[in-house]
Amino acid sequence: MKSNIYARNVNVDGIPALVWGSKSEKVYIHVHGKMSRKEFAESFAVIAESKGYQTISFDLPEHGERAENNEYRCDIWNGIRDIKLIAGYAFKHWKAVFLYGSSLGAFFSLHAYKELPIKKCLFQSPIVDMEHLIKKMMTQFSVTEDDLRIRGEIPNPIDPLRWDYYQYVKANPITAWDIPTAILYGGKDWFQSGKVIQRFAQAHKCDLTVSPGREHAFMGDGDEEIVNDWYLKKI
Repeated sequence: MKSNIYARNVNVDGIPALVWGSKSEKVYIHVHGKMSRKEFAESFAVIAESKGYQTISFDLPEHGERAENNEYRCDIWNGIRDIKLIAGYAFKHWKAVFLYGSSLGAFFSLHAYKELPIKKCLFQSPIVDMEHLIKKMMTQFSVTEDDLRIRGEIPNPIDPLRWDYYQYVKANPITAWDIPTAILYGGKDWFQSGKVIQRFAQAHKCDLTVSPGREHAFMGDGDEEIVNDWYLKKI
């Protein structure tokens, strides 16, 4: 969905961001996933504006305008730091703050925003259990825990496996999440099993929409319509 929605460039403590839509007292923080960038929030922002919300989107580390800075990695520590900075900006400039997170962006948000007074949250294809995903990747690429511990980091076609990251997620599972949340999940999502998503949704009383036959990225034929329809219903 495209339109002539107004987007204003802002810089939040060195993080390039866009503020979308006509002035409002309500804003959605839009946290994109891997292989995305702040500009891809446009379809969401158009629908949000039609419902009276502005949107602030931004580039995660190693994405968009920050893609060339490989020294500042897109990991849990930098992700949490950055989206906390964005939240500080949002709470300073708007009276009511809402959240949209996709994939890895949802995972970072679950760690960074669990204690903030966010009104409502939308998660699309969220990573809610990173330990589950890392173990799945280890199996997929024939990596044992001993291999990872000894080598520290092992590259693969999806994302490097890191021992420090693995230890962090094992020590910090998502147990607290009280923000009213709606989830859109593709029934063929490889990254998180249906059981993982169902368990999270039940534990945190989420409004779960499962789209059978759809994959993690929701980029197949007909997926844009599915996603936009979900936005229209849930924003």
